[in-house]
Order: sequence, then structure tokens, then C-alpha cells
Amino acid sequence: MKKYLLSISFAIAITAATLAQRTPQASPAAIVMQTVGVTDFTVKYSRPSIKGRRILADSSVLAPYNEVWRTGANQATTLESGTEFSFGGKKVPAGKYALFSIPSGAAWTIILNKNFTQGIDAYKEADDIARIVVVPTSAGYTETFSIDFSNLTDSTANLNLAWSSVKVPVQISVETQTLTMASLNKAVAEKPEDPATMQTASGYLLSKGKDLPQALALADKSIGLKETFSNLWLKAQILNKLGKVSEALPIAQKALTVGAASGDNAFASFYKGQIEKGIAGMTAKLPIVKEAASVVKGKKKKK
Repeated sequence: MKKYLLSISFAIAITAATLAQRTPQASPAAIVMQTVGVTDFTVKYSRPSIKGRRILADSSVLAPYNEVWRTGANQATTLESGTEFSFGGKKVPAGKYALFSIPSGAAWTIILNKNFTQGIDAYKEADDIARIVVVPTSAGYTETFSIDFSNLTDSTANLNLAWSSVKVPVQISVETQTLTMASLNKAVAEKPEDPATMQTASGYLLSKGKDLPQALALADKSIGLKETFSNLWLKAQILNKLGKVSEALPIAQKALTVGAASGDNAFASFYKGQIEKGIAGMTAKLPIVKEAASVVKGKKKKK
């Protein structure tokens, strides 16, 4: 019994000691992760609160004007990117960087520095990888310093610094199409007999309206490896986009038949309606296509 009580006491003591090691921080840590296209961005920082103090002003207690600020609290704020990107118009290699800033009323200087483990005391301008000037805007009051992403597209975003009634948006962009095509070309080269890989590459080209003959060749290869309602429907859409409606229609109809027999839930819940709508659109085009062709033939005969 004594041994049992001693064991319990020891366990409680260990738990208490472990809990005692962690206390609330004045400026708690935060992580912001955002994907832009195929590029992952991660920001790690600590969030100071105003708490009635003077900030963002000449000789202020926090983030004084015209002095290098760690853009947060505690250790250096960091920004990490999985690919090359543009930071306010400046090209930056993939990697991890310290994010510093120099606040000012008219314009902020935003800095990415190669030494991401440093503090303010060790900052060297010679290690800057990018230094840009950004005009701040007015915003709703923010008690606790915040960093977030907004205005997302598949290749651009704003990285926003917000505190008090100030917001500083930094434009970020990535070469998503170039990166995606490089990745898809590599996948096609490495898996030339994988129908899903062929279909993915073909579908991306169609979505961007680029190199449609190549998209069609990839769709055909996917169908040759393994015919499915989805790659048949993909081929029909490419042919339709190329203006070959009379060729696209029977393939779309076949996609509908194959899909109905597949028992695939994705077909019933998503593809079926999409294909039926596509077939209706193609059917409506056919009389116009035939009429245009007959007009052209008539003109040739007159000559």
C-alpha cells in the first residue's frame, strides 16, 4: 500500500513539475501557413499586445519609427517558402528568412534577411536578401500584432502586417504555371504508363487553355492505358475547346454511358450532371457548325 501511495505521489509530483515549466507568455507564439498555387509559405512569430502602451511612433516603447524592428516579439519572425517567389517585386530563392521591418508614418521598409536565427542586436544589412518599401493603410483597430495572408489567387497573395490602426500589405507572387508544368512534365517522364498522371497533366493544360493538341495527346494516352468516364469526358472537353464539336459529342455520350455503368459515387454526385450539361451545349452548337460548313462549301462551288 505504501509503495502504491509513493508511486502516486511521485507521478503527481512529476506532472506538477512538468506543468510548472510552462507559463503564459506576454507575447504568445503563432504560426501562419498558406499555400499559394503549389507553393507553401510558413510564418512563425510572437504576438505582442499594445496594453495601453505607445507604439508605432517616434521613440515609442514598441516598434519605434525609423528603427529596425523584429516585426513581432521574442525571437526573430521568420518567413519560409518552398519555392522561389517574388517579395514586393524582388525575386527571392526558396528558403527560410528573418522578417524585419522599419516602421514609418509614410512608408515602411520590409526586409527579408538570410540570418533567420538572429536577434535585433546581430542584424546586418549586408545579409538582406530583399528590402522593399510599402505604403501602410488605415485599418480597423488591432490590439494584438497580427500577420496573415489575403487576396489569394493561384499565383499571388498579400502578406499583411497589422497592429493598432495600421495595416502593411506586402505583395507576394509565385510562378505557379511554370512550377506546375515542370512538376507535371517530370511526373509524365517518370510515370509514362500511369493513366492518372497523363489525365492530370492533360486536365491542367485544358484548365489553362494552353497547348491543347498536347492536352489531347495526353488524354488519348490515358484512355489507351485505361479507359474511364473521366478521361473520356476530358477528351470530349478538349475537342470541344478546339472547335471539333462533332468529334467531341459522341465521346461525351460514351463518357456518360461508361460512368453510369461504373457504380462510382463521384460520377453520380458530380460528373453526371456536368457531362449532361456539356452534351446539351455541344448538341446546341452542332446545327450552327453544320450551317457554317455548308455556307463555306457553297462559296467554294461558286468559284
